[in-house]
Amino acid sequence: MSQRTRSVLKQYWGYPSFRPLQEDIVDSVVAGRDTLALLPTGGGKSICFQVPAMAMEGICVVVTPLIALMKDQVAHLVAKRIPAAAIYSGMHPDQVELIYNQAVFGRLKFLYVSPERLMTDQFQEAIKRMKVNLLAVDESHCISQWGYDFRPPYLKIAEIRPYIPKTPVLALTATATAKVVDDIQFRLGFKQKNVFQSSFERKNVTYNVYHEPDKFGVLYRKLHALQQGSAIVYVRNRKKTQVIAEWLQSVGISATFYHAGLDSKTRDERQDLWMKGKVKVMAATNAFGMGIDKPDVRLVIHMDLPDSIEAYFQEAGRAGRDLQPAEAFLLVSEADVRQLQDNLRQSFPEMDRIKMIYRALGNYLQLPIGAGKMEMYPFVMTDFAQRYDFSVMEVYSALKIMEKEGILQLSDSFEEPSQVWIKAPREDLYRFQVAFPQFDTFIKYMLRNMPGVLSDFVRFNEEVAAQKTGLTVEQVMAQLKKMEQYNFLTYVPRKDKPQIQLLTELLDTRYFSISNENYQDRKRDAEERVQAVIDFVNNNQECRSVQLLRYFNETINKVCGRCDVCLSHAEHHLGADEYEQIVQLLQPVLLQRSLSVREATEICQGHDEEEVVEAIRWMVDNGKIRINGDILSL
Repeated sequence: MSQRTRSVLKQYWGYPSFRPLQEDIVDSVVAGRDTLALLPTGGGKSICFQVPAMAMEGICVVVTPLIALMKDQVAHLVAKRIPAAAIYSGMHPDQVELIYNQAVFGRLKFLYVSPERLMTDQFQEAIKRMKVNLLAVDESHCISQWGYDFRPPYLKIAEIRPYIPKTPVLALTATATAKVVDDIQFRLGFKQKNVFQSSFERKNVTYNVYHEPDKFGVLYRKLHALQQGSAIVYVRNRKKTQVIAEWLQSVGISATFYHAGLDSKTRDERQDLWMKGKVKVMAATNAFGMGIDKPDVRLVIHMDLPDSIEAYFQEAGRAGRDLQPAEAFLLVSEADVRQLQDNLRQSFPEMDRIKMIYRALGNYLQLPIGAGKMEMYPFVMTDFAQRYDFSVMEVYSALKIMEKEGILQLSDSFEEPSQVWIKAPREDLYRFQVAFPQFDTFIKYMLRNMPGVLSDFVRFNEEVAAQKTGLTVEQVMAQLKKMEQYNFLTYVPRKDKPQIQLLTELLDTRYFSISNENYQDRKRDAEERVQAVIDFVNNNQECRSVQLLRYFNETINKVCGRCDVCLSHAEHHLGADEYEQIVQLLQPVLLQRSLSVREATEICQGHDEEEVVEAIRWMVDNGKIRINGDILSL
């Protein structure tokens, strides 16, 4: 099968060969073995299920919790002329049913679903009739209660395996401790343990922690020295992304900002500018980066402390995907540790407050007790918090706890264009036009201008339709809704607001509770993760890479030689005089021309190569010279 999978890789993705470990994972899946793949951020996880699924007969069901990533991957597959679809919260029942039918009758190669969807009767009836060649579980650390982003609906994945008993499972994740690795395999019902894990070590990425009160000064110096490639600046709150982007623009550095509160169109436009290199710096919350594969990110700078080592490692890992030198800087001030601990406390409101927020949510959605199960509702958190006099932070924290309990699901704002499907049989079209002549012009417009509308949902623009038919936008929408009442078509109006979905019926708060697993145990786990971050930033004795890899139960014998800790040791070892000697040897030449690192070591005779490289790194970090790839310049 290796020849077949390599052929698929070349035909659809244009790669002549797999990356390290990818082919082993693909071969394991094709052989029908349950497989856990641990690949670093940017390691090409999607290839590991997409290629074998294309090489085998049948459909691949992909479980993922991220709607934006789900839609993005489907769009990429469809662009390659691979039939794929996604089912996620907020879709019209007719859209969902049509996709299930396509999957059952073999018209799709990939079906993306959220974990909550697996427990619906509709999905379970459909999957029994599908020829499923692979069950792929993305972000599989979410299934483990020891994982940093535990989600209870993931625990239900194993319950659908009896419906597809001969289908292998491929679990994928970028970060997992040894405890989580074992838990993933147990929770997914692996027939036998089978793990493929590449080293977490990123030899081309240098991790640095700067204890620095003047964060903006460091930010400017690092970004100003960046001659090629791009950068990401991570912060914890949305307002700060805008503040940083506008400040960078004011000092002559091209930048924009990104967070989940922006509308979908704005997010897409800004991401596109950054991806194409038209903007150098993206200031963002952690909403940015998932599924982004930009090879030339040279810098990732954290202005605030992350909640966990896992989150930091994943975000910093977006640097240097082209395997060229890249750096990550975590900037820490005295107040940051206290702020991180305060955020932790606010992340676990008292149970009485959580119950009050739940009761207020029922009132906000105007739901009676016992109603609302699996329904979607527009939900603007700031409006809700203001209306019921809660802080946005405590509302967010309470809802996230409820989400982990499996009570509800939040989704960020994303723009969903209007869609139309004429579901009336072809033979009924003429009779309908005769019976309802007032719709004749509009029906003809749809048939002429919307290919495929008789067999599937297609995108629909109300403004364009109004212009072409001579109607107003209001008249277009009214006609669509009227024809929907006659069961002639299904019309799904556009959406552009955040959504909330209740996964259970609304409960009387007397019967509302949060399990210890999702409150006390999660709080203890969060405390341990926060402490690990604090220990990391305060440990100035060990190489940063050594510390990070030890967290993931990996040991390396050699320090990186480039991080802030290694350089401080090297500076102490070399001494100020030796640094000054190397600087004086290099600077006169650099005034005349650029130098490669190799040329620099040849100029500095009397100093061994390692000393010269350490000195160069010190000069770069202190703004004395610049480095681009392997080339030094002033």
